[in-house]
Amino acid sequence: QPNAMGGREVGGLANQLAVHLDIDNAEHHAAVADFWQTETLATKNGLTAVDLFNAVESGQVKAVWIMATNPVDSLPEADRVRHALMACDTVVVSDCVASGDTLACADIRLPALGWGEKSGMVTNSERCVSRQRPFVAPPGEAKADWWIITEVARRMGFATAFAYQNEHEIFAEYSALTALAGRFGKRLDLTAAAELSADQYENWQPQQWPLNGGSRCFGDGQFATPDGRGRFIVCENPVVHKI
Repeated sequence: QPNAMGGREVGGLANQLAVHLDIDNAEHHAAVADFWQTETLATKNGLTAVDLFNAVESGQVKAVWIMATNPVDSLPEADRVRHALMACDTVVVSDCVASGDTLACADIRLPALGWGEKSGMVTNSERCVSRQRPFVAPPGEAKADWWIITEVARRMGFATAFAYQNEHEIFAEYSALTALAGRFGKRLDLTAAAELSADQYENWQPQQWPLNGGSRCFGDGQFATPDGRGRFIVCENPVVHKI
């Protein structure tokens, strides 16, 4: 949860592109596709967690890669999720433990890093971007999620697009990508970090975006709505009957 905002910013939802842009907006889609030089960017919303496992159960989804979560333990109707995964053609699970409810369903297990072993950036709900530094050496063959994804991409023939050597390079590229958010009227902006040196990245101190040398977010007294005005909704408390 400390990186819930960060996960959304980079497009870690089924219904949006990176930097808060919309999958079904043609201009947004074209801009992100051009930045990454790809012709295979998703053009429609994907499946949310519950819908995804319903699709696995029905056979619509035949391969799934599970990272940083334990759906057999955490999703509703856990037994149904387990049965769906057991029937799935290919189940890949990245995890930092040797055994678990979801790992028991895996055809392929990949050793990932635990929280104290990871290096990177996290963004909390108040837009504060913080440097996460490892304080424990990774055991055995455990690797960072970004390294695992990059290595798989390379072996699939996408080495040019996934030429990252470290998390600093990924953050620099992502920071440059946030320029697209500003182009389409979004508040997210990390462009000042796009040219960050390796030393500057390593010594990063927590700070809130936007990072563009301008004023703080909402410092102009305007909300992020088409007319700049806030949207307030009156809620009524439900009537509670005494038993």
